[in-house]
Amino acid sequence: MNDKLDSYEQEILAAFEQGKLKSVPNVEAELAAAREAAANTLAQRRQVDICLTEQDFDLASIRAVEDGIPCQTLLASIIHKYLSGRLVERRLQRRIV
Repeated sequence: MNDKLDSYEQEILAAFEQGKLKSVPNVEAELAAAREAAANTLAQRRQVDICLTEQDFDLASIRAVEDGIPCQTLLASIIHKYLSGRLVERRLQRRIV
């Protein structure tokens, strides 16, 4: 089997066999994110211009920095999740004391 692996893959296999690799927390979420990223990479892209309020742009920029991704990637992800029905509005309920 090892002769079918390239040197990088053999390195990974050796590290696995030596117990040097550790599982990440929330492995299912990580796998789902990786699958989505791969699908998005393979999908045909079209460029769109969008106007945002200064406040929305600033909030998106801050969130993108927190997530460690470009702002455009964050906005594309939000739009994709909304259109595919995976982004659900959450209403905050205020309690009056």
